[in-house]
Amino acid sequence: MLTPEETATLAAANVTREFPNFPAHLVTAATENTRPSTLHPAFYGAYDWHSSVHMHWLLVRTLPNLPAASAKTYTAVLDRHLTPANLATEAAYLLDRPGFERPYGWAWLTALAAETRNTPWGPAFGPAVDAVERLLTDWLPKATYPVRHGIHTNSAFSLGLILDTGAVAGLKDATLDRVRDRLRTWFADDHDAPAHWEPSGQDFLSPALSEADAMRRVLDAPEFERWLDRFLPGLRTGAPCALLDVPVVSDHADPWIGHLLGLALSRAAALRSIAGALPDGPVRTRLTEAADAHLAAGLPAVDSGDFTTDHWLATFAELARPA
Repeated sequence: MLTPEETATLAAANVTREFPNFPAHLVTAATENTRPSTLHPAFYGAYDWHSSVHMHWLLVRTLPNLPAASAKTYTAVLDRHLTPANLATEAAYLLDRPGFERPYGWAWLTALAAETRNTPWGPAFGPAVDAVERLLTDWLPKATYPVRHGIHTNSAFSLGLILDTGAVAGLKDATLDRVRDRLRTWFADDHDAPAHWEPSGQDFLSPALSEADAMRRVLDAPEFERWLDRFLPGLRTGAPCALLDVPVVSDHADPWIGHLLGLALSRAAALRSIAGALPDGPVRTRLTEAADAHLAAGLPAVDSGDFTTDHWLATFAELARPA
């Protein structure tokens, strides 16, 4: 695990690094100024928009653990980026492009707004939170089917993160109720998940565990235990389960294969959260042991010196960190 100082240094280096950059921007005219810092004055760094947002989250989250002198340096970075004008521009960009970063970027923006709630930057997030609220309100009724991929568009991971942070960020109770209702509609009747299909070759999320972790947030404990027995019946019988095996990562520097490093960390977080929702017993023990193994496998890659993973992986290490 990185020290707080190392984490802050890594996060700040990313959010202030404009290039290389992979903008997900549709160019509609030859006269457009498509420089990342023009399109995204707050979130231009860290290679892509969502990584910039969650690296800002990591930096804000780390600040209280830093010595005063270091905290002052990193606060200056946040002061430059998280201004009312910059965040208003980011909010307008989202509203003009309802499919942009849906729902992964929305979830991380909500998490960042929650993390800044009691800081000097918190009030500036009002327009961004309002934008996410409007986007969710428009999208959820149309989202007939969930996206079950193990990458950014996964529905369960993002809506779970929104449930964790939305109330603190300022999302309305009615909006969060819509999120819960959509998760129940999508997943309540699921059973016999094809866990042996995982992982895919570019996953950084587990479709099955992301779904189970989302349902953990919307069902009470006895109901969730029954649901999990139907969804992953082999857990209780002790049958082999691919979800508990640490993924093999053959090339850490390959941008897509390297996603599997993040899978180890996101699985660690999900397995630990799911275990925490279960009563003491063999299933809880099995999931906790698997979480520990995944965390141990993923942590050494967090600060590799390779920008392919350094621009995002530390965020998932923070999610996976035991409470």
